[in-house]
Parts: sequence; structure tokens; C-alpha cells
Amino acid sequence: MEQIAVVNVVLLISGLLVLLGIASSLIATRFGAPLLLVFLVLGMLAGEDGPGHIAFSDYRLTYLIGSLALAIILFDGGLRTNLTKLRGAVGPAIAMATVGVITTAGLAGAVATYIFDIPYLQGLLLGAIVASTDAAAVFFMLHAGGIQLRQRVGAVIEMESATNDPVAVFMTAILVEIILAHGAMSGGGVETAIAIAGRLTMEASIGLVGGLLGGFAASWTLNRINLPGGLHPLLVIATAVVIFSLTAVLHGSGFLAVYVAGLILGNRPMRAAASIVTVNDAATWLCQIVMFLVLGLLVSPTRLLAVLAPAAILSAFLIIFARPMAVWLCLTPFKFSNSEKGFVSWVGLRGAVSIFLAAIPTLSGVPGADLYFNVAFVVVIMSLIVQGWSLTFAARKLDVALPRVTAPARRVELDLPGQLTLEMVGYPVASSSAIMNGGTLPRWARPAFVIRNEAVVMPAESGALQVNDTAYYLAPPARAAQLDTLFAEHTELLSTDEPFFGEFLFDGTVPLKELAGFYALNLGPAMADMTIAALFSSRFDDSPEVGDHLRMGTAVIVAREVSEGVVTRAGLQLAASPEDAAVSTVRAGFSRLRRLVGLR
Repeated sequence: MEQIAVVNVVLLISGLLVLLGIASSLIATRFGAPLLLVFLVLGMLAGEDGPGHIAFSDYRLTYLIGSLALAIILFDGGLRTNLTKLRGAVGPAIAMATVGVITTAGLAGAVATYIFDIPYLQGLLLGAIVASTDAAAVFFMLHAGGIQLRQRVGAVIEMESATNDPVAVFMTAILVEIILAHGAMSGGGVETAIAIAGRLTMEASIGLVGGLLGGFAASWTLNRINLPGGLHPLLVIATAVVIFSLTAVLHGSGFLAVYVAGLILGNRPMRAAASIVTVNDAATWLCQIVMFLVLGLLVSPTRLLAVLAPAAILSAFLIIFARPMAVWLCLTPFKFSNSEKGFVSWVGLRGAVSIFLAAIPTLSGVPGADLYFNVAFVVVIMSLIVQGWSLTFAARKLDVALPRVTAPARRVELDLPGQLTLEMVGYPVASSSAIMNGGTLPRWARPAFVIRNEAVVMPAESGALQVNDTAYYLAPPARAAQLDTLFAEHTELLSTDEPFFGEFLFDGTVPLKELAGFYALNLGPAMADMTIAALFSSRFDDSPEVGDHLRMGTAVIVAREVSEGVVTRAGLQLAASPEDAAVSTVRAGFSRLRRLVGLR
């Protein structure tokens, strides 16, 4: 009975910690704190040196939890990645995930050798442990700050963060094997380099093939077998775990395989797509919370003090020199601008993977393994504090963020069993949404029904949408997200007395110099030679959305209709002040402008 009571207490504590993790995510979102840091601190508070006094030192269980969690997180990352948005980013991302990681590890290893007075091979192991970046931490901070990166920069960071973990795992595992086989060597030499390169190539090849085969097999199976409702998401998660573990058993990279499998599955027609994405999202959150809490429990703050100063020096070296050097080396051949390379350098946040990898030397019995874990923990915390809280500022300062600030749309997705070409999506209708202020519904979106005052109203009877309605549409799964821009809240466009899209509407082919001439707008020479559509394409990386807006002197131009990534109609909001003489002149000349530039 005593053993049963212990199990019940463990379950109670585990449940309470997860609930605290969920609650702390709300606090992190409100204050813009790095989510990983919040979970780590919560785990430390629950640990033996904190108020919780929970003694936890099971590295084997930590490795098991970390492997499972990272497999699901990486699979979900691949599942949500649109391959069409990765065009032009594959080469730079692969360079960063391979050459960049190896360069960072080598530089950090050299410094670690000197700082901690250890053989170079062990210093290189420490460098490999802290060489990779954390995608979850990066994108949480960007989204919390309302930042959307320019397409190429965002795609490179996303793909690099998701694919550089396998290289760090390769290096860590190989270096551990070499250290155990040859003892504390003073240098790796040519033989070590050849061994590392050979294993990297083999494990990457097996991982890539395993991911491709697993992804296509999962897609074929999912779309051809009938399962009871609710089992499709579980099938997908179980398949991801099988792909990861089977590839690892075959001496390949399970992390690379599971990410590639997610890419394949997410970019093909998928039955029960809405429920799969929803459950995967919840599973990813749970994995992050559990993994970070366990890593926090594992560390002892009192033991961190002994390595705090040298680890802080290593962290500063990574931030200021090693990461920027690797980024400049990898991205310069691809003609990235200095501001883009500067931001990618600053985004090199260290996260859970580094702490997870630091457990491998302990499990393998490497002498002095505590050093790796404690140093990695300090490096991660410093990276999150210094870089994590400054990402939003850096993105805006270096001009790599799109000029877009909108609240995410609250989309409801419903699967339609028996077919893969349509799904049902629903949106609450807000007064500040584009659809209520002149936005038009695309032709491919078919109205299904409206819920109004708790009653279901069919399209023939509903009439125009009203505030607080919930509108449902049939849409192709690949295009459903395009409706988000029509129903997202754009409160920043309602700050003047002008209509949402402005009082004057123009075709996207109208030259900006015509607008500048009639509205007395000050435009630079580069803008004057553009059309409205070209301006939006240049500022939004060929992906403008309804409601996107740009300032032109004293006016604001707003995208009203977008077709295949091209702005076909836009509105002009003029200065709100009634005393503005320029506005009066513009309004008087409006009829002349209609005749000259084809105003609609």
C-alpha cells in the first residue's frame, strides 16, 4: 500500500507541475518573457535546492523524456512548414545547420579548452553541446512581440533551427564515443575529423531516407484506412515516434527523419487535418512543458555557482563572436544583407536541446560529466535573458520584420469526412475586421451558415454579416488560412475618422507617382517608379495580405483585395486633421483623378 501511496503522490505532483507550467505560459505571454526560461525556473524552484525540495537525478529518464519530446516537437515543426515558403532558404539553412554548427562548435570548443583547462577533444564536446539553436524559444518570442519576419529571413531561421539539432546530436554522440575509446585526448587530429565527417554523412543519409519513406507511408496509410473519430491524431503521433526510434535503431538521425516526415505529411492532402494539427499543437505544448520542467528539476543551482563565471564568458563568446562568425561564413555566399546576417546572428538562442545533449556524457560515463551539464545550463539561461528579451527590438532595428501588426484570427476548423478537397472553417466576426469594413470574400470560399444569437442561419436568410456573428465557410484546406486576414482584428486601421480602407479606392496597377502628384505626398525616387501592387510586394516579400498597410507621407495606403499574392485593389487613408489644407485640395480634385488613373 505504501508503494501505491508513493505513486499517487508522484502523479499529484506531476499534475500540479504541468498546471503550473500552463499558468506560467500565460504570465510569460503577458510580460514577453522567454517561455523556456519560465519553465526552467519553475523546475528549479520545484527542485531540491528550491522550495519544492524534489530530489531528482535520473539522467536516463531525462534522456528518454527529452528524446520523445524533441521528436514530437520537430515533427510538429515539419508538419506546419509550408514548402513553398522555403524556396531560396534551403541552401542557406542547410549551410547554417551543418557548416554553421560545426564552426560554432569548433570555435566554442577552443575557448572552452582554455577557460576550463581541459583537453581540446573535451572542449570540442562542450562546444558541440551548446552549438545548436532552439526554434521553440525563437518563434515564441517573435510571436509574443507581434513580429513577422521577412520571408527569406524567417524561412532560414525556421529551417535552420529545426535541422541543426541532428548535427549537434551527431557531434555529441561521436565525440563521447571517441573520448571513451581513447581517453582524455589532447587533440582530435585528422582521424577524429574523418570519423566525425563519416558518421555525419551516414547518419544524415539514413535519417533523410527514413524521413522520406516514413512520411510517404504515413500519408498513404492515413488517407486510406477508416478509423473511429479521434484516432487519426494519435495515429500520426505514434507514427512519428516509430519513425524517430526506428531510424535511430538503424544508426540514422531520428531527429532529421521525424522532421522530414512531418514536412512530407504536412504538404500533402491529409485526412482529419484540422484535428491532427490541433492535437499536435496540444501535444507539442505538453512536451515543451514536461521537458523543460524535468530539465529544471535536474539542475542544482548551488552547483552552478562553481562554473558561473567561466560559463558566462563562454556564453558571451558564443553570442558576440562564434555565432556571428558562423553566420557570416554561411550566408555571405547567398547574398544576404548585413542587417539580415546581423539578425540571424542575434537569433542564435540556446535552449532545451543543449541541456538535453549535456545529459549524454553523464549517461555514457564520461569523466567530469557534471561540467558539461552545468555549463550548458548557464549558457542557455544567459542566452535567453540577453537575446530572448531583445529579439523584437533587434528585428525592428535591423528592418527584418514585416510592417504588419494584427491580432491572430480565431479560426475554428472542422473536418468533412469522406473527402480531402474541402474543410469547414468558422470565424467570430469583430467590428475591427476587414470583412466588416469593406473586405470582400474570395470566390473559392463558399458560405455554409452563420450562427447569430445562438441560432443557425443559412446563407439565403442571413444577409450581411453582423458583429458577434460566427460565420462558417467551405474552403480548400490549402487556402483556408487566407481567410484569416479578413477576420483578424485590425484596430490600428480604425484610429482615424477615415473608413477602414480609406475613402479613395485604386486599382493595384496605378503608379505611385500619380498618387503623389494629386495628393501632395512625399515619396522617394525608388517608390515613385512603382505601382501600388509592386510597393506591397516589395515591402511584404511577395506575400501581402488584406489589411496590410504602409505609410506614404501623411497618408496610409491599405490592401483591400489580394489575389495570388498580388494586391489588386487598395484604399488611401488621408490625414485625419480637418484643418489640413492638402486634404481639402485632394478632395476637390478627386473627380479629375478618377478620369486620369482609372479610380474605381
